[in-house]
Amino acid sequence: MQDRLTDVVGLTVGHHRVLTPDVTVATEDRDGVGSATGCTVVLADEPAVAAVDVRGGGPGTRETDLLDPAQSVQRVDAILLTGGSAYGLAAADGVMRYLEERGRGVAMGRPDRVVPIVPAAVIFDLPLGEWTARPDAAFGYAAAQAASTDVEQGSVGAGTGARAGVVKGGVGTASETAVDGPAAGLTVGALVVANPVGSVFDPRTGVLWGDPGVRLPAPTAEQIAAAAALGAKETTLNTTIGVVATDADLTASGCRRLAVAAHDGLSRAVRPAHTPLDGDTFFALATGRVGPRADVVPVDRHMMPDLAVLDALCAMAAVATERAIARAVLTATSVAGVPAYRDVLVGARA
Repeated sequence: MQDRLTDVVGLTVGHHRVLTPDVTVATEDRDGVGSATGCTVVLADEPAVAAVDVRGGGPGTRETDLLDPAQSVQRVDAILLTGGSAYGLAAADGVMRYLEERGRGVAMGRPDRVVPIVPAAVIFDLPLGEWTARPDAAFGYAAAQAASTDVEQGSVGAGTGARAGVVKGGVGTASETAVDGPAAGLTVGALVVANPVGSVFDPRTGVLWGDPGVRLPAPTAEQIAAAAALGAKETTLNTTIGVVATDADLTASGCRRLAVAAHDGLSRAVRPAHTPLDGDTFFALATGRVGPRADVVPVDRHMMPDLAVLDALCAMAAVATERAIARAVLTATSVAGVPAYRDVLVGARA
């Protein structure tokens, strides 16, 4: 296990970005220059059961209505996470073209007629660079081509222009595998694009709210004061989006509970979360590569045996999401003068 989303067998992740050396942040007085944006694609090698849970007040999404457990299509071929605000949803067209060329999608009568299912969500990163610098279909196609089981973290893909409060945001990933209990042998992975309005660290101590899974030195008083000075700067960038996935065999309703649980991890790592300025959205996938355990005993006669498994998976999803957000912040690098957490609070270097 590599502690990443692709520990869930059957999934690959690809990034594509454009980051120019001269990029600047737009202000009220002047436009930004250059480019700092990108997209990230999660590909399933076979159609995966999927669901979504949207908690932010300003989401930008595509095909989320399709993922209601009551709807006809229960499986997806890929998930797109992208910069560019609503404009960036165009990158999904490139992912669809990539999949169509490979015969992936809902069959429409003939082998050469398919409709790939690619739900998507966006972050708002338009103030970094030129307003017209945003992902398009070519970005999505390139990200799909780059997909592999290796997952780069930090200021990559959809996290290129991300900002986590007053510090640089990015892409992070983590996974949890149960060693005992009803979910023993099952894995839950998370991949998150951290771009929240809220703070990712405690302003009193400089310590990350979320647990990155590694021990970090405590920031000094001088570093905490420097971080507090950043807090006076206004940020309009917002939204945390991501994917949680499991190799368990879940229904669409079970996937929905997994997506709900991911928001618990978000609330641990970002404060406040789910604000009117955020578009917080989590997708959930179940590849079904590992079936439920036959020896699980219901806690009472009214419960189905797999509820104990689902409960354990949801707890794992929250932990993986929390760690993925913390890692996104720790691995991010400064872009366009937006400082990285580890550069401001240098005591946290690992």
